[in-house]
Amino acid sequence: MFKDWLKKYDDDKKKVIDIPDGLWIKCPQCLQIIYSKDWNENFKVCIKCGYHDQLNAYERIELLIDEDTFEEFDKDITSVDILGFYDTKPYTQRLKEAQEATGLKDAIVTGKGQVNGIPIFIIVMDFRFIGGSMGSVVGEKVVRTVERAIKDRKPVLAVIASGGARMQEGLFSLFQMAKTSAAIARLSQSNIPYINILTNPSTAGVLASFGSLGDIIIAEPGALIGFTGPRVIEQTIKQKLPEGFQRSEFILEHGMIDMIVERKKLKSTLYLILNHLWRKEWED
Repeated sequence: MFKDWLKKYDDDKKKVIDIPDGLWIKCPQCLQIIYSKDWNENFKVCIKCGYHDQLNAYERIELLIDEDTFEEFDKDITSVDILGFYDTKPYTQRLKEAQEATGLKDAIVTGKGQVNGIPIFIIVMDFRFIGGSMGSVVGEKVVRTVERAIKDRKPVLAVIASGGARMQEGLFSLFQMAKTSAAIARLSQSNIPYINILTNPSTAGVLASFGSLGDIIIAEPGALIGFTGPRVIEQTIKQKLPEGFQRSEFILEHGMIDMIVERKKLKSTLYLILNHLWRKEWED
């Protein structure tokens, strides 16, 4: 009997437990193992350390916009390889791979919807698409959305997640900085609110243009915010940067943003801001 028990115990130890892929998530910051259902229900925020993982554009829209109110604009606009650019692979191939991987035509989704009943136009960047880089399509869709908002007299929200300008489009990408900034200036002249939400990362040409021109600038906790990365700055100035340099908390302390809001409170905070700035307009 004892030998039989030992044999059964030994056989049990050899059994391989088949755990389905994607059942657990490891937090990139604290390495806590989290049940993927809990991870997603908490909007991809770690329940242990509060780390805010990236959301894609449609997840952002689901988080911020009332159900069944979102109407997308200019969904099928695509980039053109005007320079015939080739680095380690052709730009056309990079675009095709990004489109297949994300289901998007480019690094931005635009449209309109409601935030707890308040009409709003929304611009959302998606870091999965070539690092959320800004090329001609991103600039064009930002401007078109702002022009619609001016015509309809509705506030604009831009959610930033970008590594900056898209080098494969050269000057055509850099032109978008001036183009989008001019559009936001026209929005301001029309006395229509413009709000930015900066997520991780919010950098370079996008931050230096429409990404930091909001009347109210909100950031998520721990987001990397700055024109260029800390490593490049340290190499340039030959100095060690302060702890937490270019993170939301440091940026708030030095006056570049207005507030830091954790993800689950973003929609309610946005509603309070819109209700304060725009209540009379949207009720009329």
